[in-house]
Amino acid sequence: MQHWFANHPVISYVIILVLVFFVYNKVFRVGQKLPLLKEVILYVLMAIGSFLLLIFQIDKLPIIQCLLVAVILMLMVRIRYFVEGRRNKGQNSAPIAKDKMQ
Repeated sequence: MQHWFANHPVISYVIILVLVFFVYNKVFRVGQKLPLLKEVILYVLMAIGSFLLLIFQIDKLPIIQCLLVAVILMLMVRIRYFVEGRRNKGQNSAPIAKDKMQ
């Protein structure tokens, strides 16, 4: 797989860029939106950083695989929060229904 990514640098760069954008938006974005110019500068800097990660990827470091693991772990946390939220919602609504029956 490393060899394939090294032979296709454009595809590797796009994958790295998308994964970096995803990780930033899901983990590091604050509740407030940044002004447009700051947002553009931030994405340009992430694109430059993704180019550096591409160089590491071509040099046989597993950058894409590590980013994929990070995304999978983030999705697992989101699923866990979703399940816990539904469980807590179900537990909170159950005692209310019992009180109405009595």
